[in-house]
Amino acid sequence: MLTGLFDTHAHYDARQFDPDRDQVLSALPGQGVELVVNPGCDLASSQKAVELAARFPFVYAAVGVHPEECAGWTQGDVEALRALAAAPKVVAIGEIGLDYYWPENPPRELQKQAFRAQMALARELNLPVIVHDREAHGDSLDIVRQFPEVRGVFHCFSGSVEMARELVKLGWMVSFTGVLTYPNARKAVEAAQAVPLDRLMIETDSPYMAPVPCRGKRNHSGYVAHTCRRLAELKGISPQECAQITMDNGKKFFSIPAKRGYI
Repeated sequence: MLTGLFDTHAHYDARQFDPDRDQVLSALPGQGVELVVNPGCDLASSQKAVELAARFPFVYAAVGVHPEECAGWTQGDVEALRALAAAPKVVAIGEIGLDYYWPENPPRELQKQAFRAQMALARELNLPVIVHDREAHGDSLDIVRQFPEVRGVFHCFSGSVEMARELVKLGWMVSFTGVLTYPNARKAVEAAQAVPLDRLMIETDSPYMAPVPCRGKRNHSGYVAHTCRRLAELKGISPQECAQITMDNGKKFFSIPAKRGYI
């Protein structure tokens, strides 16, 4: 069993975990998972993320408004997020960004407004950001470049090799999900091969996108081991070495003290 795994993006506030949330989380240390970051997608889920981080020693929180959830965005949301970010175990602003995939999503200009406002908040609070970018690569990069003081990660990376290299030049991190294990994941595989080891993180994006061989099941952090093994294969290192590198990268990125976790 792999040990010392860091799932840098999992949504345990999601309704899919309502029947057994505590049991799933309590079981993770026994599956080799040492740390988890739970990002919010709106104010309510951000509050839940903060509460989960307070209850479980190995869980940390991020607070933010997802582009799909920004239809009612106001300046008051910034104030609410600022208050939530004051909680002791909030380590990032997120999940924020742009999503042009669904036609019913909020208007693009509103998404950009919410994204910029939350990037400005991260700059003010000296926190990293977790960026969601779906079918909005150019605009996402443009906004990131407007905030050179902010560091961040593009989670569930879906961009090109060229975009991954640009993010690395900007000092950003790139994170991969179980998509790396999918047979048709050529684009993600090529991007992962292009990113230096010290800029990589792994995640599940639970409860979504379970990796092979668990596709079709509800995802959870224990499955991040499959992504770790696949990434190790792509980088020519051992799975345990990959777990250690991505753990170190995640702790550094989120400014989590070296000995914090369930141990």
